[in-house]
Amino acid sequence: MPFTIINGDITKIKTDAVVNAANSALKKGGGVCGAIFDAAGADELQAQCDAIGHCNVGEAVITEGFALPAKFIIHTVGPLWQGGRNGEARLLSLSYQNSLTLAEKHGLTSIAFPLISSGIFGYPKEEARTVAETAIAEFLKKRDMEVFLVLFNR
Repeated sequence: MPFTIINGDITKIKTDAVVNAANSALKKGGGVCGAIFDAAGADELQAQCDAIGHCNVGEAVITEGFALPAKFIIHTVGPLWQGGRNGEARLLSLSYQNSLTLAEKHGLTSIAFPLISSGIFGYPKEEARTVAETAIAEFLKKRDMEVFLVLFNR
């Protein structure tokens, strides 16, 4: 299945799952995270995230999609940009890989990603996009899933 890069609002994408660029405490944040919480129903989503409790950098967890068009939300924690010399690219790649693997484990056939870590975590957008495209392409070499990378430009 295809890999498509689009401009848009990830909270409006109808896929099996959307990916939330989460913080490790799985609390409502700003940017993409805040928009996903608001669109899904912040109280219900926060309750489910609180039951999970924590997610390490590079890992992924799944919750219901609640009021989103997507059935599920996969939460992944990308790395904080520290100049690129502290394994950020590897950790960011793991965020994509683990999200895709979790989606596959749950039998999902479509997923939409934001550009993880490129907001308040400070990852340079072009470098983040390269990591995202590479990780997604590697996954799709061996597996079949419809993947969107949703870029948000004001």
